[in-house]
Amino acid sequence: AELPPATGSIVVESDYQWQDSGWMDKRAEIDTASTPMSVYEVHLGSWRWGRSYDDLATELVDYVADLGYTHVEFMPVAEHPFGGSWGYQVTGYYAPTSRWGSPDELRKLIDAFHARGIGVIIDWVPAHFPKDDWALARFDGQALYEHPDWRRGEQKDWGTYVFDFGRREVRNFLVANALYWIEEFHIDGLRVDAVASMLYLDYSREDGEWEPNQFGGRENLEAVQFLQEMNATVHRAHPGVITIAEESTSWPGVTAPTEHGGLGFSLKWNMGWMNDTLEYFKLDPVHRVYHHNDITFSMIYAYSEKYVLPFSHDEVVHGKGSLWGRMPGDDWNKAAGLRTLYGYMFSHPGKNLLFMGQEFGQTGEWDEAHSIDWSNLEGWGHEYHEGIQALIRDIHWVYRRNPALYSQDHHYSGFQWIKGDDAANNLLAYIRYGTDGSAILAVINLSGTSQPAYKLGMPRAGDWELVLNTDDEKYEGAGNDLVQVVATEEEGWDGHDHSLTLHIPANSVQWYRHRGSW
Repeated sequence: AELPPATGSIVVESDYQWQDSGWMDKRAEIDTASTPMSVYEVHLGSWRWGRSYDDLATELVDYVADLGYTHVEFMPVAEHPFGGSWGYQVTGYYAPTSRWGSPDELRKLIDAFHARGIGVIIDWVPAHFPKDDWALARFDGQALYEHPDWRRGEQKDWGTYVFDFGRREVRNFLVANALYWIEEFHIDGLRVDAVASMLYLDYSREDGEWEPNQFGGRENLEAVQFLQEMNATVHRAHPGVITIAEESTSWPGVTAPTEHGGLGFSLKWNMGWMNDTLEYFKLDPVHRVYHHNDITFSMIYAYSEKYVLPFSHDEVVHGKGSLWGRMPGDDWNKAAGLRTLYGYMFSHPGKNLLFMGQEFGQTGEWDEAHSIDWSNLEGWGHEYHEGIQALIRDIHWVYRRNPALYSQDHHYSGFQWIKGDDAANNLLAYIRYGTDGSAILAVINLSGTSQPAYKLGMPRAGDWELVLNTDDEKYEGAGNDLVQVVATEEEGWDGHDHSLTLHIPANSVQWYRHRGSW
């Protein structure tokens, strides 16, 4: 399409020669559930302001590869008239935005990621579309793509129209669009925006503003059918391509197979974990004793779906500030809190996603009109942000080399509580188990007090090697001298036959790897 505010369509025939055949062959064999997945979410226009697809094919790819991410997720790249919508109000479903270059230059960017072993996910928006009269709205003078009844055809919160999912032609338009991005641009995954708004007829509507379905319920049965059709078609036509639901309710079976009645998504964002975790971490440690359930509750439902743990753009906009700003205390404690948050996140069951800027603790709220705060890595206090960035790099190095941290993300046998009830000391400990017989012990001190000799009950005897310490001085932590290899003791504790005594610094996370096969 033409560069906004112009609205004309441009017919383009690609002559791009893909170089990613090896990646594409390998992708078809990947089981996402049992492989490492850490996603860097990025808004291409504001990662570094003024960069094109061509620039990003070097700069962004090098950066993401250096930090060790397995995937990158682009906020919507389909054409949209208003930059302030971040791409979530699409007018050109089959047109890559020309803001940052040509379609072939976008192909080159994706190809460059594949050359470095990094998958590419895009945000896809089939839930609604804007009312601009030169786009899909009232396409032939009357409701065509949108539902004709305003109670089903409009999304008042966003001032947009809602697709008529009951029309075969509309479903075909959208399913074909999903395939278009996968086939024409070699996209590896679709993150589907605002799924909850599609599933519920009364989503953000008052009484009298919605019409029940044929059975008198609030479920949008046509939208359910569309999502099932889209997922089944994508997975059948392109094995290895993943679909991810941004779905914030308790709708059952979001990631269950369509043949079992589920929606058929590969993964679902864990919004409950995200909200509870951020609510907990913003508290001063002295108050956390009263909110221990917030940090442990997620394990009650951790295996009800196949989850991604997301700290996305939604958590750093609309007055929410940044993740850095949520951490209590002075700059030293904010940095320690953020390092602890990430150490906890990557040890918790589920795949992982971080929005750009959070990998170094950006201090300000994200603004799409400006680059992220690269200045945080310079000047006063830069060492804290460099330390957080270094930790992310090392977390990825350890995470990707230890199947215990990812191979059983979606199965209860991959997790065992060691200490989950010590609210008084704000302390957690658990073991993650890999399908290869490996084990990682995660110890998380969420208080402002160090524990120089904390005893944990252990299910087996053996030696545990320290492989990550967020308190290490190389991350600008306190640099406590921790024992590198700790042996269990023949003393029962907390119902276990063996025990382990550890020094656990304040506001920190340690990962210990069991030596030998479990």
